[in-house]
Amino acid sequence: MGLGTYEGLAGIRAFWESWLGTFEQYEIEPEQILDLGNGVTLAAVTQKGHPGGSRGEVRLRYAAVAVWANGMAVRITNYTDIDEARSAAERLAGERG
Repeated sequence: MGLGTYEGLAGIRAFWESWLGTFEQYEIEPEQILDLGNGVTLAAVTQKGHPGGSRGEVRLRYAAVAVWANGMAVRITNYTDIDEARSAAERLAGERG
């Protein structure tokens, strides 16, 4: 999605603090969350919010493919194309099986 790669607690926290800091009001709505097995999930979500000093609303719809180990997400890849994300998640689940 062009937002870069963030690793480790400090890097991920800095990204979220910067991202959320631009909004006066922010929410994330999950549309669908699927467990594809073998430690792979797919979540289709919409983020929306009002940037500071604006009355307009910003919306971002995307899918997140997560790989899980020991109850923790160890990698999350975001896709703006939901169908592409679903294909990638299904392929990854099959490879890990």
